[in-house]
Amino acid sequence: MAPVFTVTPRLVQQVRYDIGWQSKASLTTTNYGSGRGLELIPAERVEVLVSLPPYITHSSPQIRDGFGDMGFLFKYRAAAGNEKRGNYIVTALFGATVPTGSYSNGAAHALLTPSLGLGKGWGNFDVQSTVGVTLPTGDITTIGTPVAFNAAFQYRILKKLWPELGVNSTFWANGKNDGKKQVFLSPGLMVGRLHLWKRLGLAFGGGVQIAATKFHNYDRNWVTTVRFPF
Repeated sequence: MAPVFTVTPRLVQQVRYDIGWQSKASLTTTNYGSGRGLELIPAERVEVLVSLPPYITHSSPQIRDGFGDMGFLFKYRAAAGNEKRGNYIVTALFGATVPTGSYSNGAAHALLTPSLGLGKGWGNFDVQSTVGVTLPTGDITTIGTPVAFNAAFQYRILKKLWPELGVNSTFWANGKNDGKKQVFLSPGLMVGRLHLWKRLGLAFGGGVQIAATKFHNYDRNWVTTVRFPF
């Protein structure tokens, strides 16, 4: 199952919609869409994700609501093995965002994110992880080039329940946050895949990111997700 907070190295074909509620002090930011969307497998080893700009609202009337940045993600499965051949996957990923955000609800420049995804399973238990760096196309002295490491540990129960624990880390070597790091511990639960009609299925779930380091951009991030694999 694709984790709640970590991009899966697996190739999946689905429509996905997430809603997130980030909180810090008295401010709550709601993200409708969260960079998810349509995921297609046009070739045997390739997946393409296209996300419409999310809509972002704020609990403070002093911050204007508006659309965020449109995103794309390309995956290439470099190697994989089924349960009889190692139960693993290695995938190259390349993400990009277009600065379509309004009223500072997105980045001022396009962002490019090359990443490597790895996955390994042992029966009902699996680990999925990605590591990547974000490369802004402008204003690099302010934005920097943050390096993100994400991992999710899942265990399948009763064939349809997927409890997970994620670790989401970001490290800055330059920019305004030079030398800082943030880590979130992210418990979650997915339910699925449930059969709907022919190849169409349903999976849903949610979780919360909890700040585990002194420096963090937000305290909590609650997320609910629904997917329609086909």
